[in-house]
Amino acid sequence: MAEEVLTQHISHQFDTELRTLRSQMLSMGGLVEEQLANALQALKTNDEMLAKQVYNNDYKVNALEVTIDEECTRILARRQPTAGDLRLVLAVIKTITDLERIGDEAERIARMSLQVQGGIQARYYLSVHHLGELARQILHDALDSIARLDTEAALAVIRETHRIDGESESVNRQVLTYMMEDPRMIPLGLTLMWSARALERVIAHSRNVCEYLIYFLKGKDIRHISLQKVEEEARQPHY
Repeated sequence: MAEEVLTQHISHQFDTELRTLRSQMLSMGGLVEEQLANALQALKTNDEMLAKQVYNNDYKVNALEVTIDEECTRILARRQPTAGDLRLVLAVIKTITDLERIGDEAERIARMSLQVQGGIQARYYLSVHHLGELARQILHDALDSIARLDTEAALAVIRETHRIDGESESVNRQVLTYMMEDPRMIPLGLTLMWSARALERVIAHSRNVCEYLIYFLKGKDIRHISLQKVEEEARQPHY
């Protein structure tokens, strides 16, 4: 399916450039997904080495964003793409910005894990663990929809992000209860609440990525509209 969606050009070199661009974006997505998984593991286990690995590797995410952005600029200047090709380049530019921000949130979680002294007791970590697993899965599914250029998969991710909107508020209420029961929990509680907020942003950025994919595939800007309208627009024939 993915190969059928991408336009074939008289210039095989242009085809190669667009496919390479998409491949680089997916590589960046894979790195960001790994960063998030490692950050959550570092928070769970209080693994200082893993946390440092995450924030030491953040430069790789940033470097990929710069490289891909420069390639997009070069293609716009030299190829002057139109229609679907232009949408692809614009979608890549927007997507890598959100991927870089997800990388920033992973780094933030890793740094916060270093503030936890002696690890997190299981009953406290459960309050943020569920949200972390949701964020990881949503990011994975968003990247998978890009790899397969699958509108329905992207819509499924968007529906899921709407379903769990405000999940971090539930985490915060639970953590606040712990903090009220035991004031010694306040430093840890704040770390968990900030981590939950970072995960909420990861979910929002993942939703953005799916919206950009639908923009590329369907030529429709579905940002800032209701979920029902999103589904209607996304299922219209593309042009």
